[in-house]
Amino acid sequence: MTLVQMQPRSARANPAPRTVDDAMDTAGPQVCDDMTVEVALAVMSSAREDQLLVCDEDGQCTGLVTHAQLAAIRDSADYTDQVRLRAVIPSPRTTMAKAEHAMRYRGLDALAVVDEQGSALGVLALAR
Repeated sequence: MTLVQMQPRSARANPAPRTVDDAMDTAGPQVCDDMTVEVALAVMSSAREDQLLVCDEDGQCTGLVTHAQLAAIRDSADYTDQVRLRAVIPSPRTTMAKAEHAMRYRGLDALAVVDEQGSALGVLALAR
């Protein structure tokens, strides 16, 4: 005969479903949209983060950038050390043609789109 160790059954047969709030990470570092790509990459490196929230001069969130996005921009042929984060985050008023061109030019698969109040509207992704 084999001894089997049993775990007591929880009093709740159907635990409450997890919410997004339960699963999400804390916000992490925030940077201003007038920061250059190069400085943002340095902030990411020193903070050991893979993404940064980007805010405007009023402190409103205008987007999110990842290390992969910024590295693709930095590695592009026309990159200069003067490129600001505000130039790489689309607003809802950005034309689709301009957004698509920027994404293809910078080698990005997706961009977060945020309204003037800093609310996330969605993600713009290139069709494959």
